[in-house]
Amino acid sequence: MRIQLVDPSAFTPPYDRALARALAAAGAEVELITSEFLHGAVPQAEGFKVNEAFYRRSSRRGLNARGRVPFKFAEHLFDMVRLRGLIEGDITHYQWLSVPGLDRHLLASGKPRVITAHYIAPPEPSARQIRSAHRVFSSMDAVIVHSEAGARRMNEEIGIPRERIRVIPHGSFDYLTDMPDESPLPAELEGAVGLVVLFFGLLRPYKGIDLLLDAMTEARHGELWIVGSPRMDITALEEKARELNCRVRWLPRFIDDTEIAPIMRRAGLLVLPYLDGEQSGVLYTGLAFGKAMLVSDVGGLGDVARQFDAARLVQPGDRDGLAEALVELTGSETERLALAGRAKAAAAGAFSWSGIAAKTIDLYRELLP
Repeated sequence: MRIQLVDPSAFTPPYDRALARALAAAGAEVELITSEFLHGAVPQAEGFKVNEAFYRRSSRRGLNARGRVPFKFAEHLFDMVRLRGLIEGDITHYQWLSVPGLDRHLLASGKPRVITAHYIAPPEPSARQIRSAHRVFSSMDAVIVHSEAGARRMNEEIGIPRERIRVIPHGSFDYLTDMPDESPLPAELEGAVGLVVLFFGLLRPYKGIDLLLDAMTEARHGELWIVGSPRMDITALEEKARELNCRVRWLPRFIDDTEIAPIMRRAGLLVLPYLDGEQSGVLYTGLAFGKAMLVSDVGGLGDVARQFDAARLVQPGDRDGLAEALVELTGSETERLALAGRAKAAAAGAFSWSGIAAKTIDLYRELLP
């Protein structure tokens, strides 16, 4: 069976490559069609091919090139048309469509098409957004979602028939736990004494960092690390952090894969106070490292707590609930250890890539003649 995974803009290289590796280990011939990831290193291709067929000229120009976005858009049209000639596998599995409303008209035909819905729609989508999502997802022969919550949204809000939706979990990023060239803990984070509460990942408005800072004023133990590349102005957040009665350390830059392990190992509690989102690679990194986690009930994040008791759950935007949970978890090593143990068990079980590959291949076989 020949599978072609497509992620034009390399939105999720760790997921793309983990899935490709697992499918190849299960006996499939796999090719990942994507673009060069310009932000840092990506996992090595093990057992599968990588074709960086998208945005070759844009990539050579670099991230800071003048007029990069319009230039890349023009190149996108050409590359999507050219993609039709590259589709030779039994199944085409899209991870993302860079310009969904346009791309659905340019998809290759004749072979079964699958898409993984890493993001379905905003929390309260407009009628126009629902129509747009329906057109994109209904152009596929099957839609993979990572949670039952995602399946309900895809069916009830977007209107995709339940028989065309398949729930297949997102795997834990276990490759990060055994990096051959692992870096030491960044110098900015050295010297912490006691418990470390970690916020990790791209810094974006919807991730509730301001809420976390407010809630940390109630916690009497530990220091807070906020680690990740800013995608917003963090000046006001930094000013707020200086007013807290606990120490806050910032590492506001892109974190290479080789740096993740020492940061995760040092953290005693990983917090995802998101206001929106379908899934989070940070959640599956936390599972891989067996971290005690406190997460908002958004998208599929809550399933990890409800189904596996592998995280503490709070409602999105609930400052008091977040503060109460922080007080309890930062004050109880016993509870943190219990959550950590269940997270590690879930990573080795339901969220293992071998099981995910088996379920994905079963879906492919159902779609083949």
